[in-house]
Amino acid sequence: MSKNDFILEARDIHKSYRMGMAQVQVLKGVNAGIKRGEFAAIVGASGSGKSTLLHILGALDSVDKGAVRFEGRELGKMSGGELNRYRNSTVGFVFQFYHLLDELSVLENVILPAMVPAGIMRWLSIRDGVMKRGRDLLEAVGLGERAVHKPYQLSGGERQRAAIARALVNEPRMLLADEPTGNLDSATGNGILELLEKLNHAGQTIIMVTHDERVAARAGRVITLADGRIK
Repeated sequence: MSKNDFILEARDIHKSYRMGMAQVQVLKGVNAGIKRGEFAAIVGASGSGKSTLLHILGALDSVDKGAVRFEGRELGKMSGGELNRYRNSTVGFVFQFYHLLDELSVLENVILPAMVPAGIMRWLSIRDGVMKRGRDLLEAVGLGERAVHKPYQLSGGERQRAAIARALVNEPRMLLADEPTGNLDSATGNGILELLEKLNHAGQTIIMVTHDERVAARAGRVITLADGRIK
């Protein structure tokens, strides 16, 4: 695989956090590349830095040293507005605990990432198209009949499917999933993995963090982190 094949690259990534009086180095010179259309899993023990790396790739966190480049552009050199657009449109996030808003319907949760940055006038012009995409996504993830329900009325697996639909509403170039099956039983988690595989087969680039090697084995490539470095 040549360097030009990568849609996302991390080069010599270092990251540390202050915990009490101690400075803990979480990432210690990580180098990784993600190919367009790839399904990659990042695995490692608790504290190995895998979620930190995912958050850095998604611009939810910044590096102390090194660089992350998306299609050759360094995230650290983007303006605040460019980074906001990267987080909102280029990347879709899926988390272990869903982060759905119980006061909104399932459909309203799904379309929220498209609604928030639009502004009133633009939202009025795109609303019908976004609502249709939201409904289509709910149909695609098997929740077409749950659009008007509230998240607390759904099962754990249904909530995660709704969260995946929300992550896809802005047609992101990459889907970043942090322990997407970690809060689910094995049968329900298997259904989520099948959905991710289906999305990947349709061309979606996916980076998934998991502590479970059996889950990671469903991805096309496994990246193993140990003691802040890639093995």
